[in-house]
Amino acid sequence: MVSLKENFVIEKEKQLAKSADVVIIGAGIVGCAAAYYLSKRGSKVVLIDKGKVGWEQSGRNWGFVRQQGRHPLELPLMLEGNKIWQNLEQELEADIEWVQGGNLRIASDDKDMAVLERMVCEERDIGLNVQVVGRQDVEKLIPSIGTNWGVGGMFTSTDGHAEPIKVTRAYATAAKNNGTLLYEHCAAEDVVTTGNQISGVITEHGEISTSTVICAAGAWSSQIGRMIGLDLPQRKVRATVAATQPLPYLTTSGVWASDVSFRQKIDGSLYIAAGGAADIDLTFDMLHHWKTFLPNYKKNWKTLRFHVGFPLMKDLASKLPWSRTRQHPFAHVVDQEPKPNKGKVKTSRVALMKLFPSLNDVSIRTCWAGYIDVTPDMVPVLGETRGISGFVFATGFSGHGFAMGPIVGRSMAELIFDGRSVVNIHGLRYDRFLENDLAPVRDVI
Repeated sequence: MVSLKENFVIEKEKQLAKSADVVIIGAGIVGCAAAYYLSKRGSKVVLIDKGKVGWEQSGRNWGFVRQQGRHPLELPLMLEGNKIWQNLEQELEADIEWVQGGNLRIASDDKDMAVLERMVCEERDIGLNVQVVGRQDVEKLIPSIGTNWGVGGMFTSTDGHAEPIKVTRAYATAAKNNGTLLYEHCAAEDVVTTGNQISGVITEHGEISTSTVICAAGAWSSQIGRMIGLDLPQRKVRATVAATQPLPYLTTSGVWASDVSFRQKIDGSLYIAAGGAADIDLTFDMLHHWKTFLPNYKKNWKTLRFHVGFPLMKDLASKLPWSRTRQHPFAHVVDQEPKPNKGKVKTSRVALMKLFPSLNDVSIRTCWAGYIDVTPDMVPVLGETRGISGFVFATGFSGHGFAMGPIVGRSMAELIFDGRSVVNIHGLRYDRFLENDLAPVRDVI
């Protein structure tokens, strides 16, 4: 991972803006991309974050940019979004380590292969050029893979990968160059309405008058929604990633196998993780909507681990009447470093070496963790909400939002300027929770 602590030189604004056409809460890839596309069209944008640009999920994920394996409600967005990725370095005039090496999902046995074959048929019907591949095809894509890895897989050649924090910072820089005002360490403490219309955002440094708010706050979005009475069913889970020391060339593809997922960076190092695995730090907030999340937990129980620990104690402390965090809810979650699961790192390393016996040994250079926002049906929440004019959600990406960042940012700009996005996002609306119209729960991929 490119160090999040590495100095990101960006000119600080001298004072908080008094007003804006749009205030975006959250300077991850979605918020920064939305700021870029809005300001490109002439909108006066203010982008705020409780911490630093890209400090949360947008700087900590694997960097996969994939169309395959998507829920049918997401895939049309990614088909359009992939076109943006193809030319993003040129558009942002930045090195984002973009590699179009495809994405490969490996089938470990015939049962797994049958699942992938069904997915390929579904995704082809939607318009994706995805292929079923056999053993020889996989071995061409990964020449040094061993002999006991599986039976085949699915592969999309137009997929790729990039360095997450570089992309997020490039969008932030481009947005600022377009006139966006960016304020780090400027948490939103309240969202103001006049009647049923958004009228402002109160930050820890003052109030900004606006008629439009985009909530792109990731794992903290449900707290933002509650400020105006919106009950967003969203949880956060903790995922762990590790980086190896540089290794000989393995592949240019992003690879998802049964026990480990990985991509190889330009310097030869790998980002590795246990695909789909996550830790859930229990908090009091999790008691809310537990029935809504139950089908998801049942479907993916093998990949989830629940923990009682420090986050629960912090949550309790924040609810005490005299607690500072009761008045300033984001004060204790600024630039935090979630604890990586060292056991999962060890498991991923062992699984990687089984795939590549010729490596002999793989040294782990570093590991880290990050919180992921998750919805009950594992698809995002995009667009305006019933009853509150001017409030837009762009959240709930459930562990696969990095690749969607550019197209979601552009879609939010289209929604605000044109009244609708080019890609139909109706199935991803917030109101699906009110209408009990959730997407069918699928396995994590």
